[in-house]
Amino acid sequence: MNNANAVWLVIVLAVTAANLPFLNNRWLGVLPRGGATEKGLALRLLELVLFYFVVGGAGLVLENHLSQIYPQNWEFYAVTAFLFATLAFPGFVYRYLWRKK
Repeated sequence: MNNANAVWLVIVLAVTAANLPFLNNRWLGVLPRGGATEKGLALRLLELVLFYFVVGGAGLVLENHLSQIYPQNWEFYAVTAFLFATLAFPGFVYRYLWRKK
Protein backbone atom coordinates (compact mmCIF):
# COMPACT_ATOMS: atom_id res chain seq x y z
CA MET A 1 0.00 0.00 0.00
CA ASN A 2 1.38 3.39 -0.93
CA ASN A 3 0.98 6.68 0.94
CA ALA A 4 -1.91 7.98 -1.16
CA ASN A 5 -3.99 4.84 -0.61
CA ALA A 6 -3.26 4.95 3.13
CA VAL A 7 -4.41 8.57 3.34
CA TRP A 8 -7.66 7.80 1.53
CA LEU A 9 -8.23 4.75 3.69
CA VAL A 10 -7.90 6.83 6.88
CA ILE A 11 -10.20 9.54 5.48
CA VAL A 12 -12.92 7.06 4.51
CA LEU A 13 -12.55 5.28 7.86
CA ALA A 14 -12.81 8.61 9.71
CA VAL A 15 -15.94 9.74 7.85
CA THR A 16 -17.60 6.37 8.41
CA ALA A 17 -16.64 6.11 12.07
CA ALA A 18 -17.62 9.71 12.83
CA ASN A 19 -21.14 9.23 11.49
CA LEU A 20 -21.73 5.68 12.75
CA PRO A 21 -22.91 6.64 16.28
CA PHE A 22 -25.62 8.87 14.82
CA LEU A 23 -26.87 6.55 12.09
CA ASN A 24 -27.86 3.51 14.17
CA ASN A 25 -28.97 2.53 17.66
CA ARG A 26 -26.53 -0.32 18.19
CA TRP A 27 -23.63 0.00 20.64
CA LEU A 28 -20.45 0.65 18.60
CA GLY A 29 -22.45 0.00 15.47
CA VAL A 30 -22.59 -3.78 15.87
CA LEU A 31 -23.69 -4.87 19.35
CA PRO A 32 -27.43 -4.90 20.09
CA ARG A 33 -28.62 -2.80 23.01
CA GLY A 34 -31.10 -4.09 25.53
CA GLY A 35 -33.70 -1.92 27.19
CA ALA A 36 -34.31 1.54 25.73
CA THR A 37 -35.02 1.82 22.03
CA GLU A 38 -33.12 5.07 21.49
CA LYS A 39 -29.54 5.87 22.48
CA GLY A 40 -29.04 9.16 24.26
CA LEU A 41 -26.74 11.94 23.14
CA ALA A 42 -24.22 11.19 25.90
CA LEU A 43 -23.82 7.60 24.73
CA ARG A 44 -23.44 8.74 21.12
CA LEU A 45 -20.73 11.22 22.13
CA LEU A 46 -18.94 8.50 24.11
CA GLU A 47 -18.98 6.31 21.00
CA LEU A 48 -17.65 9.25 18.99
CA VAL A 49 -14.68 9.59 21.35
CA LEU A 50 -14.00 5.85 21.21
CA PHE A 51 -14.13 5.86 17.41
CA TYR A 52 -11.74 8.85 17.38
CA PHE A 53 -9.16 6.72 19.19
CA VAL A 54 -9.83 3.71 16.92
CA VAL A 55 -9.28 5.79 13.78
CA GLY A 56 -6.20 7.39 15.34
CA GLY A 57 -4.83 3.95 16.13
CA ALA A 58 -5.47 2.80 12.57
CA GLY A 59 -3.64 5.87 11.31
CA LEU A 60 -0.69 5.12 13.60
CA VAL A 61 -0.54 1.52 12.38
CA LEU A 62 -0.56 2.64 8.75
CA GLU A 63 2.07 5.32 9.43
CA ASN A 64 4.27 2.78 11.19
CA HIS A 65 3.84 0.36 8.28
CA LEU A 66 4.76 2.95 5.65
CA SER A 67 7.44 4.97 7.46
CA GLN A 68 8.71 6.08 10.83
CA ILE A 69 6.11 7.47 13.25
CA TYR A 70 6.56 11.22 13.58
CA PRO A 71 6.09 12.52 17.15
CA GLN A 72 3.18 14.96 17.54
CA ASN A 73 2.40 17.69 20.05
CA TRP A 74 -0.95 18.48 21.67
CA GLU A 75 -1.90 20.83 18.81
CA PHE A 76 -2.07 17.91 16.38
CA TYR A 77 -4.48 15.99 18.60
CA ALA A 78 -6.65 19.07 19.21
CA VAL A 79 -6.97 19.73 15.48
CA THR A 80 -7.72 16.11 14.63
CA ALA A 81 -10.35 15.88 17.41
CA PHE A 82 -12.17 18.95 16.06
CA LEU A 83 -11.82 17.65 12.51
CA PHE A 84 -13.36 14.34 13.59
CA ALA A 85 -16.23 16.21 15.26
CA THR A 86 -16.72 18.20 12.04
CA LEU A 87 -16.87 14.98 10.04
CA ALA A 88 -19.66 13.80 12.39
CA PHE A 89 -21.84 16.81 11.54
CA PRO A 90 -23.88 15.15 8.73
CA GLY A 91 -24.87 12.27 11.02
CA PHE A 92 -25.76 14.69 13.83
CA VAL A 93 -27.93 16.76 11.49
CA TYR A 94 -29.67 13.64 10.21
CA ARG A 95 -30.37 12.31 13.71
CA TYR A 96 -31.37 15.46 15.59
CA LEU A 97 -32.19 18.27 13.16
CA TRP A 98 -33.50 16.87 9.87
CA ARG A 99 -35.11 13.49 10.48
CA LYS A 100 -38.82 13.50 11.26
CA LYS A 101 -39.97 11.15 14.01
